Order: sequence, then structure tokens, then C-alpha cells
Amino acid sequence: MKTLHKRCAGLDVHKAEVVACLRIISKRRVEREVRRFPTTTQGLLALAEWLESAGCTHVAMEATGVYWKPVWHILEGRFALILANAAHVRNVPGRKSDVNDATWLADLLAHGLIRSSFVPPPAIQELRDLTRTRRQLTREIVQHVQRIQAVLEEANIKLCSVITDIMGASGRRMLKAMIAGETDAEKLAALGHERLGCTRAELVEVLTGRVREHHRFLLGQHLRTIEQLKDSVAAFDARIEAALSPFHDIVERLEEVPGLAATSTETVIAEIGTDMSLFPTAGHLLSWAGFAPRLDESAGKHRSTRIRKGAPRLKPVLVQAAWGAARKKNSYFQAQFLRLKARHGAKKAAIAVAASILTTVYHMLRDGTCYQDLGPEYFTRRNPAQAAARLANRIRNLGYHVEIRAAA
Repeated sequence: MKTLHKRCAGLDVHKAEVVACLRIISKRRVEREVRRFPTTTQGLLALAEWLESAGCTHVAMEATGVYWKPVWHILEGRFALILANAAHVRNVPGRKSDVNDATWLADLLAHGLIRSSFVPPPAIQELRDLTRTRRQLTREIVQHVQRIQAVLEEANIKLCSVITDIMGASGRRMLKAMIAGETDAEKLAALGHERLGCTRAELVEVLTGRVREHHRFLLGQHLRTIEQLKDSVAAFDARIEAALSPFHDIVERLEEVPGLAATSTETVIAEIGTDMSLFPTAGHLLSWAGFAPRLDESAGKHRSTRIRKGAPRLKPVLVQAAWGAARKKNSYFQAQFLRLKARHGAKKAAIAVAASILTTVYHMLRDGTCYQDLGPEYFTRRNPAQAAARLANRIRNLGYHVEIRAAA
């Protein structure tokens, strides 16, 4: 097998140490040297100096949690770094050790058999940390709201049955009154806004329950935690807005795409970056994001074509944006969704629309263009004869005779 890199190294990264295998071809012979370094800053600097003194040009490591990041930051700029997906570089079963893992990575790298993972620049990495943490905080807020609902149900307060959002202005006033010790259902119902979608009598009925001191304590703690989390989310929003200031023009252009709001646009930029030169085509980006159908063929038979797992923080956001784009009237995405929904179902149609949104984002970022909707009649204009034949068949199925003639 042809050797592409004559001086390279494979790193098996752990929490406390790095096992490095230096692979050098000298006089047509392969020489390997294995050393261990601590993951402290001084240890990683010693690793870099050792590799540089040996003339190493390429270094490969696995993406193991967050332990690879400090190693990457110190070695970046000194060597050509390759971050490998652990699932793609598995060794032979039964031969698992730190030295064998580092040696295996060095051998794969020498022959060019490692597919590099996408590592964004530092500015995008920081933005990615901010958006991911904000998403986690938002999930925690939802969890505490659900716990408040569970406490109310235990106290036989059926407020969730008549109020859509118990964390709205009316719901908060009632909750704070309960926490303060109010038990009169009439007084609690009077705190509701007159524009609520329920009557005062219905409020009195659902607010009549048995709220104990234990319930008040739980409600107070959950409500206080929610307020603290919302303050943290607001701080993250301000930080994200400051981090996106260099990309203000890009954010404004991407928000024109149907389905992409401010939060989803920030997530898309944080996950894929703004430099599309790392992806040769839109298909490469779709494959990285997990929107390309898998290739599973054996004995001439095509088996499952389900999309593979990938980009777990990007894919849900794009699918959610696809459902919003499908409701955009007189748009290309709505026409695509309705066209595919009739044949493959709503879920697969939403996946296809999400892939189209990502393709649109790719071309907008690569070419620096603005969004231009193709219109709801795009598929009809693309093949008018096929559309006419399809409509004629529908009329024939209703029992009518149809003859199609081209207009003069």
C-alpha cells in the first residue's frame, strides 16, 4: 500500500495522559517510537517539541469527549492535524491497548486512510459552546415547568387543563399567591386576566385543591430556579449577539430563508461555520450533517436507505425549521413538502425540506448571495408535460374523457 506521509504520528488521548506513536520511514524501513506525555500544558508542549525535533509533519488523534481540544490547540499551527471519528478507525477486536491504538492511528494516517472530521475555527468553536449551553439551559427551564405541573397535579390543582401556559403572567400571579399561602380559590381566580380562554367559574373549579406546605416549598424552589435560568439565558443571548457581530450581514441574509428564525440561524452558523470551502459540494455538507441516505447493498439488493446519524445538534434545528417552512404559503418549500408528503409521508417530507434548507444555506454562504424563492410552481414549470399528464389521469379516474392538446 502506498505511503503518503513518511513522518507522522498517532495520538491516543486520555484525560491524564497522551500516548504518542511516532512513525518514520528511514531507508525503506518503518521505525516506530512510542512515548507517554501528561496532558498538562508543560506535557503537551514537550510532546510538540518531540514531534518537531523528529521532523513530524502530520498528526492524527481521535475525538474523545473534550480531551482532544487542549491537545489540538497546542499542536495547531505546528503540524497538519487530523481529527478522526472513533467509529471510523476501530482496530481489530481483541487487540485493545493504548500503545496499539496510537500505532494503529499512525499506520492509518501514513497511508491516508483517515477521514478528517470537521473542526471549525476558534471563533466558531466559541459560538458553538455558547449556543449549545443556551440550548441546555432552555431544556432545563422546560423540565422545571414540567415539575411544577406535576406538583400542581399532586395537589389536585388542574390549572394546566384550562391555561395553555402556566408560566404566563396570569399563571405566575396565581403560583406566587399559592406559594405565599393563599388557599381561597375565588381570590386565586381573580388574579387571572380577563382575556384568558376560560371563565371565572372554571378557574375557581380547577383551583380548588389541597395545597400543603410541602407543595408550596416545591413550587417556590422550581419557580425561583426558572427565574435564575432565564436570567442566565438572557446573559447567553447577549454574549451570542456580541459573538455574531462580525457575521451580522450573514445572519440577516440567512434569516430571510423560510423557517430560519434568529435562534435557529445562530445554531446553524455555530454548527457549520461560515467558510464553505471546507465542503467541496453541498452534498458533502448534507452527508456530514446526516441528511444523505445511506448506501446499503449486498448481493445486488438495495436494503435500507434511511439517513444515518450525524450532527445531533444541527439536525433537530433544521427539521424544526422545515416544519415552519412547510407552512409558508406560496413558497418553494411548501410545494416541495406537499409534493413529497403525498408519496412518502409527512416525516420524510420534512427531512427532505430540511436538507433543501441546508443546501440553500450552503450556496448562500459560499456565493455570498441572498435568498431567492423558486416559487410554488417550480416543479410544474420544470416538467409541464408530466404535470399535465398527472392532472389528466386524476380527471380520468373521476370518469371523464380527457384529450390533451398543446396550445398554439
